[in-house]
Amino acid sequence: MERRNLLKAVGAMGVAWTWSPAGSVAGTGAGLDPRWVWDDEADPLVASLIERGDVPMVNQLLRTWTRNGQPLPDGLPADLRDFMESARRLPSWADTGKLATAVEFNEKRGLYLGVLYGLASGMMSTVIPKEARAVYYSQGGADMKDRISKTAKLGYDIGSVNAYLPSGEMIVTAVKTRLVHAAVRHLLPQSPHWTGAADEDIPISQRDMMVTWHSLPTTVMQKLTAWKVPIPDSESDAFLHSWQVGAHLLGIRDEYIPATWSEANSQARQVLDPVLAATPEGVKLADILLDLGTPVDAGILSRPILGAFTRFLLGDQIASWLRIPREPVWDPLLRTAWGPFIAVREGLLPFPLAPQAYWLFDEFLRKAALLFLSEARPIRIEIPVTNRP
Repeated sequence: MERRNLLKAVGAMGVAWTWSPAGSVAGTGAGLDPRWVWDDEADPLVASLIERGDVPMVNQLLRTWTRNGQPLPDGLPADLRDFMESARRLPSWADTGKLATAVEFNEKRGLYLGVLYGLASGMMSTVIPKEARAVYYSQGGADMKDRISKTAKLGYDIGSVNAYLPSGEMIVTAVKTRLVHAAVRHLLPQSPHWTGAADEDIPISQRDMMVTWHSLPTTVMQKLTAWKVPIPDSESDAFLHSWQVGAHLLGIRDEYIPATWSEANSQARQVLDPVLAATPEGVKLADILLDLGTPVDAGILSRPILGAFTRFLLGDQIASWLRIPREPVWDPLLRTAWGPFIAVREGLLPFPLAPQAYWLFDEFLRKAALLFLSEARPIRIEIPVTNRP
């Protein structure tokens, strides 16, 4: 109890919230510290579903809801149906033109995005203490291959050509993930393991969600900029917009969603950069993730290569926290060859059919990764009813 109280006291003394809602897509807001804001709509609803014993039935019904344009299945509880009909609607500020341009961006940069989502954002999640603890002690922590396949599905869906169209799946994935987050907020405080390690009483606050959000699009764009990838402003803005819409559908309040890359970088410096640290849970998760590829002596997804990419993308400090050893071959190779590789790839983009060829190749890799992670089974995002055993 003394250790827990100390952790909570230290957590409460975190960096004060100074980011202004004037820089958000809403342009206004109450300016409340998002550490103390969760999901007022989804949280009580999902807690009620769990307490009523409705979750198994709901999960079974929602397995058939896979496309954005599909009607919700018959038989859902009325309160859940009403919530989901509202939650699935795109925000009024969604721009279909920008979402179409985001597809063009994804077609050209799919390989970079796959590498960064998986090995920058994915591994960064293990050094975000609150996220690492929430993942490790929730039901998903018991089967990390299944857990990471669901995260990979979100990255795949938001980058697909029909992400937000009726035939796409991003809206479905986001709404289901929002329900899962609400369930974890209800369940984790009942876990003696999580409560003994956490510095908070309720997980996955709006601030936690923004921290994770910044580990994705903000980190990706920072890396692409550092690599000097030439991206037209229209495509850069469109990529941001696709993730702004995604944030809204995941239940993040509009007043916390940055309106521009400048605002995103400003908010990330406040909420993401200072919290990165090693935890026992994060080190264990990183170890599991590095073994998710192929056996150690196998090909391109071997542990040495994944470890070298992690060091290359996230730096020596994070690699040290995660106890990733230096690789005498792969570390210098990545440092010297990655820049020329990008230069050659970008140099070929102006040629006819190059973007389409890149897209087909990248799409093949992304689908192959999903098939591997899911073991060729359907990836089902379902509401949990227990914590990690």
